[in-house]
Amino acid sequence: MSLPDGLTRRGLLLGAGAWAGLALAGCALTPAYGPGGSGRALYGRVALRAPDDVDSFAMNGRLIERLGPENDAEFALDYRLTTASLAQGITRDEVTTRYSLNGTADFSLSRLDTGAVVAGGRVSSFTSYSAIGTSIATLSAERDAHERLMVMLADQIVTRLLASKLTS
Repeated sequence: MSLPDGLTRRGLLLGAGAWAGLALAGCALTPAYGPGGSGRALYGRVALRAPDDVDSFAMNGRLIERLGPENDAEFALDYRLTTASLAQGITRDEVTTRYSLNGTADFSLSRLDTGAVVAGGRVSSFTSYSAIGTSIATLSAERDAHERLMVMLADQIVTRLLASKLTS
């Protein structure tokens, strides 16, 4: 493809980048962890419920990574996890070789002082694991899949909370 005289490929790309920058500057997006962002309103201010199983322990670990350790809690985050393992790869001999792990988290964020729910919803995701190999290898793959699923669900919860535009 030939460009008009005096126009280089670099100039074309720089011009397109400048236009994109101007377009984004006018869209009123606010960084979540910038001044006035919802990330600052939540960081270190969310109390998590005590974990009661391996999945909720993994979920809490990821939520603490994303929301920070509880310092001066203003909010309480409660959630209910549901997981189901479904056979996906089945041989002609009816031996399952792969499982899909589906998970859902219903969550609500409420103010500690009033108990008012300020954000909530449901997130879901899935992952899978192999059942080929020894029993120990399958159990290890299943545990790893549960951890991956909890990370995905926690990340979705945090994204929803950050998008809720909370103010402190």
